Amino acid sequence: MRGSGSPPPDGAERLRPGGERAGPRLRARIGAGVAAAFRATLDALLPPHCLTCEAEVAVQGTLCAACFRGLGFITEPLCARCGVPFAHAGQADARGLCPGCAAAPPVFAAARAALRYDEGAKRLILPFKHADRTDLAAPLAAQMARAGAALLARADLVAPVPAHWRRRLARRYDQAALLARAVARRAGRPCVPDLLRRTRATPALGDRGAAERAALVAGAFALRRGGAARVAGRRVLLVDDVLTSGATAEACARVLLEAGAAAVDVLAAARVPDPRLASGAAA
Repeated sequence: MRGSGSPPPDGAERLRPGGERAGPRLRARIGAGVAAAFRATLDALLPPHCLTCEAEVAVQGTLCAACFRGLGFITEPLCARCGVPFAHAGQADARGLCPGCAAAPPVFAAARAALRYDEGAKRLILPFKHADRTDLAAPLAAQMARAGAALLARADLVAPVPAHWRRRLARRYDQAALLARAVARRAGRPCVPDLLRRTRATPALGDRGAAERAALVAGAFALRRGGAARVAGRRVLLVDDVLTSGATAEACARVLLEAGAAAVDVLAAARVPDPRLASGAAA
């Protein structure tokens, strides 16, 4: 018989005062307590600030009330295909499509975006793209997961619209890949960040029309080696930061479909509204 002062046998849990065993649950509670204390101390020394302004907030990584109200969330009514927001439901045709999709449906099955690309969204997206604010990927992905819940539910894998290697080198990160990883993680879907590659650099598309955009990105994307086996028979969700005319998403979707993908959907952080629909004219 072991004496009361003898050590416990190998593998046995030690008893803490009061008979509580110092097992995994207790260690997890202690770890959580230490982490909470650390966060409280950090918040006391460096109070959390809004993601886009200097206003103090209760929780790190959130927006203040004023900045949150400044965001234009995309909700119904919107085009059933490309996701462009309507001024009113009467702008859709009998199939729920905008004039552009009714005249020339895109090859991707559906596109959705979380925010209208207006001044409020730019305060999140421009620092994320150009000012090393990679911390903005998580809150943007949270809104994307909300807007694209139906697309994520049917996706077999998630992949970003790729940037050219020179742009990645200059920026030191790929913002679409960060969003794709964060969205896939939230939805429990596999992410293939290098599924596609941009075969040549393309000029900035910001001020160009839809036809010119389509011509500039035609043939600018290809699958990575072994990519065809990854997409064959699967539904792919393409992720990007901003969806404008849809030309880039269209070019990527064509590559995936030609490689045997079952279907392609598109999810973006923000969507540029169609100025032709802003007046409220019927489709």
